[in-house]
Amino acid sequence: MNIMKHMEAVFVVAMSLAVSGSYLLDTIPEAQARNYNADAAMVASGAKMAVVTVSAKRLSSEEKQAAGARG
Repeated sequence: MNIMKHMEAVFVVAMSLAVSGSYLLDTIPEAQARNYNADAAMVASGAKMAVVTVSAKRLSSEEKQAAGARG
């Protein structure tokens, strides 16, 4: 099919798809967000700070080099 020969038909089909798609998208209702109340335990404050404890041994220089060579 010679696309240049049928360019007008391609344009008309593309425009009809764009216009009908636009009308369809306008009929979709907007999202409705619900209110959410966080518990006091979930909210960070100056009084209590999150603490992360890492219980692992440090890598030696040989282990660091071996890990660096792999990645």
